[in-house]
Amino acid sequence: MKTAILALCASSASAFVNIPKLQSLKTVVRAEDDEAEAAPSPAPAPARPPASAPVASSGGFGLAQLQALAAEQNPIVGYFDPLGLSEDMFFEETNEATIGFLRQAELKHGRVAMAGFVGFLVHAQGITWPFPMTLSGDKWPTLGEGGVPALWDQLPQGAKWQIILAVGCAEWYDEWQYDVPSADMGLAADKPKHYMRGGEPGRYPKFEGYPLNLFDPFGFFKKNSEEKKAKGRNAEVNNGRLAMIGLFGLLAESKVPGSVPFLTQFNFPQYSGNVMVPFEGQFSLF
Repeated sequence: MKTAILALCASSASAFVNIPKLQSLKTVVRAEDDEAEAAPSPAPAPARPPASAPVASSGGFGLAQLQALAAEQNPIVGYFDPLGLSEDMFFEETNEATIGFLRQAELKHGRVAMAGFVGFLVHAQGITWPFPMTLSGDKWPTLGEGGVPALWDQLPQGAKWQIILAVGCAEWYDEWQYDVPSADMGLAADKPKHYMRGGEPGRYPKFEGYPLNLFDPFGFFKKNSEEKKAKGRNAEVNNGRLAMIGLFGLLAESKVPGSVPFLTQFNFPQYSGNVMVPFEGQFSLF
């Protein structure tokens, strides 16, 4: 464009200037054009991947593997993470460690919900243990006003503390990791890796020295193929998700009758307490 403008100006002005000056102007224009052609063009900026692209995994279980597993667990829903938690990095850890934490949390909540759902149905029928609740002969709380959620409120403090401490000990044994070489660990040398350090989420360590373990105490699944084990793990996740929805449905209907239309036909007694504050009432430290 610069050449064209200067050329037009030069040609229109040729009648008013002498030839040497016009020739000098053409030489300057040609030199500027040569310099422009010789200047290297800037290198193009590297293309940035889209924000939704899966994070590549460096040998571990990353976002790409999680998305593939989600499609395998539920082909209809697939990968569902509207809050983007699996793309974050919790506790200043890596993304793979964060995904391990989230998978462990979902499995743990699902297992508790499955036990709670079955327990709710059992207690709703008024079924209790055949033996006394305490050494002094006290009987188990019976179903009455307030329904199943009120049974927890009727437990003595000692029973509540036993439940909390037992669960706490189980959690500690699962989370605690050895910081010594495997050769010095003895019977505990085969304890699985932590789920945030490349271990398999949901895999509970064995109780070394005891005849039974928390998972598969009778060894029913020991001889299953890896394909069958993977299918069972997917089924556990799906059942846990459904149990979480089901348990909260039972609790909602007990607190607000009619909130779950399908459950209204069972006429659950209304609970006057707060299911989200399970330690209110007589529960205290002293």
